[in-house]
Amino acid sequence: MTLRSFQCQLAPHGRAVDDAGIATAVQAIAQLRASLVLVLADARHFQEAATANLDAASTPLGALLRRLSQEAPQAAVIGCSTAGEILGDTVLQGTLTVTAVALEHTRVHACTLPLDRMEDSNAVGRSMSLALRQACGPDLQQVWVLAPGVNINGSALVQGMSSGFEGTTAPGISGGLAADGGAFQRTWTLGPAGISDHHVVALGFSGAQVISGSSAQGGWETFGPARRVTRAQGNRLFEMDREPALDVYRRYLGEYAKDLPASGLLFPLQITQGPDSGLIRTILGIDEAQGGLVLAGDVATDSYVRLMHASTHHLVAAAEQAAQRMRPGLIEGCPSMALLVSCVGRRIVMGDQTEEEVEAVRDALPPNTLIAGFYSNGEIAAWNYAGDCRLHNQTMTISWLAEGPGGPPS
Repeated sequence: MTLRSFQCQLAPHGRAVDDAGIATAVQAIAQLRASLVLVLADARHFQEAATANLDAASTPLGALLRRLSQEAPQAAVIGCSTAGEILGDTVLQGTLTVTAVALEHTRVHACTLPLDRMEDSNAVGRSMSLALRQACGPDLQQVWVLAPGVNINGSALVQGMSSGFEGTTAPGISGGLAADGGAFQRTWTLGPAGISDHHVVALGFSGAQVISGSSAQGGWETFGPARRVTRAQGNRLFEMDREPALDVYRRYLGEYAKDLPASGLLFPLQITQGPDSGLIRTILGIDEAQGGLVLAGDVATDSYVRLMHASTHHLVAAAEQAAQRMRPGLIEGCPSMALLVSCVGRRIVMGDQTEEEVEAVRDALPPNTLIAGFYSNGEIAAWNYAGDCRLHNQTMTISWLAEGPGGPPS
């Protein structure tokens, strides 16, 4: 039993964080000698700390980070803003949550790079992987990545990260895109460069005893005919069946069309043919001038797509299936951590029943599994088979981490 942990909620919604609460949390993390600290919080906490700048310590998040740097300097501290925080089997909103984990036989290395333009997403992803390869060595087993949730091409970022491991035994890659409560305006990440609205952050886990992986499941249902993508570029869909994509989409949405782009979270697209068959793409925005849709990930010309909708029952069942698919990779009785990244669109659909999907995951995992996570603008996990990492939308993804028996890595 080599994975030890600590979790807490520092800022209940609508309540201030007191210094005593921060001090108690940091003391517990320091005594744990945590290898990593995961900070997931409402965007307002990141905004307050970033706006305070040199006086960031006057804010709850700033004070937490300052004390962690002083009292737990060995820990890799990463995090992001969310559309809801997951702590155990509870879904929170507007809070500041902390999860700390101590690993006995695993080396943990944090890396960060700026992403200044959406067009640079692939190049930044590749550079991130190359940096991790150099820092972590040949026994790098798993990478968790947290990236901005706006002004990014998530598909290109993931493709770039995968290409950076060509010629090697590629580690698993999983994680997600930061969120801002569904506003899709400004998101935040936290890493070695501090709080940023444009940095990609990655955590590499290396060592012979690392047990890791990821799984994903959607639960959405298709409706209507398959439509051929007749013009697309990257994550912009311009034509379906040679009609402006926006016109086709509005026709299907009916009364929901007036609420675009927000209502696009309720009606994603599924790629039904081609190499990305089965992947779901969320509509993040509309292009009135060109009659197009801005998607959260790429879609290829000549692929086929169908609209989707969902019910709470199907979404919860899919989350449970995602957990069941990963159980064969876990060692019973071995303490482990599960990082849950689920889409903000799922939360909107499920409403007050959102916790049901987290409870379904908890019930399907071993009882000694530590659970943390967040609702995101995009999810990153394996697809179809281990190691084949993709950007997902509207999906529950689970990354797991544990240590097997044995001595420390050489």
